Amino acid sequence: MNTFVWKRQVCLLTGATGGIGEAFAVALAEKGVSLILTGRNHEKLSSLLSRLPGNHTLVCADIAQQEGIEKVISVCRAKAPTMLINNAGVSETGGFTQSSASDISKVITTNLVAPMMLTQRLLPLLRHAKEAYVINVGSTFGSIGFPCHSLYCASKFGLRGWTESLMREYANSGVKFLYLAPRATRTNINSSAVVEMNKALGNQMDEPAEVAQALVTQIEHGQPRRFLGFPEKLFARINGVFPGLVDRALIKKLPTIQHFMSSTKKETML
Repeated sequence: MNTFVWKRQVCLLTGATGGIGEAFAVALAEKGVSLILTGRNHEKLSSLLSRLPGNHTLVCADIAQQEGIEKVISVCRAKAPTMLINNAGVSETGGFTQSSASDISKVITTNLVAPMMLTQRLLPLLRHAKEAYVINVGSTFGSIGFPCHSLYCASKFGLRGWTESLMREYANSGVKFLYLAPRATRTNINSSAVVEMNKALGNQMDEPAEVAQALVTQIEHGQPRRFLGFPEKLFARINGVFPGLVDRALIKKLPTIQHFMSSTKKETML
C-alpha cells in the first residue's frame, strides 16, 4: 500500500450525474476529496451536491462542445486539480446500419474525442502537482467487440488504446494514467432492452457502488489497469490471444442479441 492521501486531491469528475458518476462522487467525497463536478443538467448536479459531505464545485457544461471544455478549464485554473476522471459517456445499441451519422458522431465525440481534448487542455495544470492522475473509465466492450454495440465498442477500444499509449508516454512524469473497465452496470445508460438481453444471456450486472469501490482501490494501489467481473475479464484476455474462440461463443448468442437489440435506442449517463 502506498501513502496516497485522499484529502490532498482535487478531482475533476465528468458525467457526475450518471449512475456510476454519482457513485464515484459519493465515494470520493467520503474520502475527503474536493470535487469539481461536471454534467449537462444543473438541477441534477445541484441535487448531487446537496447529498455530498465537504465543499465542492459545480460546472454545468457539455464537454462534447468546445465551449463546454473552455468553461470547465476556466474553473480548473482556479482550483488546481490533481486528478481527472473521464467518466462521461453515451451508448448506442442496435444494428450498425440503423445508426445515423449523428449517432456515430455523438458516441465517438462524447466517449473518445471529448476525453482526449479535455485531458490535453488539463495536462499543463495537472503537471503542476507533485503527482497527478488521469483515470479513464472504459468498459469490457473496450476489449471485446460485441454484436449490436459497434459504436460503443469503437469508442471504448479507442479509449483503452489511447490510455495505454499515454501510460507509456508519461511513464517518467508525475502524471499517472489509469484505465478502469467495468462490466454491465445497473445505470440508466442501459435501455430496458439491454437489461433484458443481459438477463437472457446470463450476464451479471454490478451496482454503481461496486464500481466506485473498485476505482478507490485501483487508485490507492496505483493499478494501471483494472477489469471488473468474471467471466468478463477472462473473456477479454482470451479475446486478446484467441479471438476465434470468442467469435464462436458470441456468434452462437447472436440470435438472442439481435432479438433484443432490434428496436433499442441509446440512453445517456451525462
